[in-house]
Amino acid sequence: MGLPLYAVTLSAVAKPDAPPVLILHWHGFRRRTAVQVPGIEIPSRPVPGSAMQIDVRWGRVEVLDEAMLEAAWRLGAWDLERSNHRPWWRLNAPVSETMACHRAFGSYPGEPDGRVAIVDAPDLDTLLELAAMKGYVRWLFRPRAGGVWGELDEDDATLRDGRSREDSCPVAPMPYDRHRSGRDVYRLGRGGRLLHA
Repeated sequence: MGLPLYAVTLSAVAKPDAPPVLILHWHGFRRRTAVQVPGIEIPSRPVPGSAMQIDVRWGRVEVLDEAMLEAAWRLGAWDLERSNHRPWWRLNAPVSETMACHRAFGSYPGEPDGRVAIVDAPDLDTLLELAAMKGYVRWLFRPRAGGVWGELDEDDATLRDGRSREDSCPVAPMPYDRHRSGRDVYRLGRGGRLLHA
C-alpha cells in the first residue's frame, strides 16, 4: 500500500489548451538515506509531492471543472475548490502572488530539487511565464478514498463505503469568469445525521 494522499491540485494557465499540471500531495515521512550509523538518528523528511504535466486539449475551463468534479466525487472529497488568480506580471504585484503561482505549478524556487515536489512537466517554464501574463486557475480537493481524510469519523450520506462514491458526479460546473479573482466551492458531501451539542 502506498502513502496516503493529503490533497490533489490541478493548475492551468487561463488559456485554452495550455497543459495543466496535476500535483498529488502525499502525507508521510521517509528517511533521506538508507545508511545506518550506530548511535545517530537520521531525521525523516516529508515525502515530496508528485507533479506531472497533462497534455490534454480543452477549450473552456468548465471542461477541466468537470474532470476535477468527477475525480473529487469518486475519491469521496467533501468539496472541490476552484480559485481564479489574476496575472502577477504587473506593477506592484506582491511577491506572495508570484510564489503562489510557482507553487501551484510545482515549482519551489530556493528549495533543493526533489525536496518539495518531484516534477515531470517539460513545459513548466513556459507555463509559469504564461500564468504570469494571463493568470491561472487552480483546483483543490482532499480525497477520502486513499487519503488521510478517510480516517475521519465523519458521516457522509453520499459515500458508499465511508470513503468513495460509485455514480457520476451530480454537481454541474459553475460558469467561469476570467475577469473575476477569487474562489468558488463545490459542495459534494452531505451529512447523514444531525449533530447535537
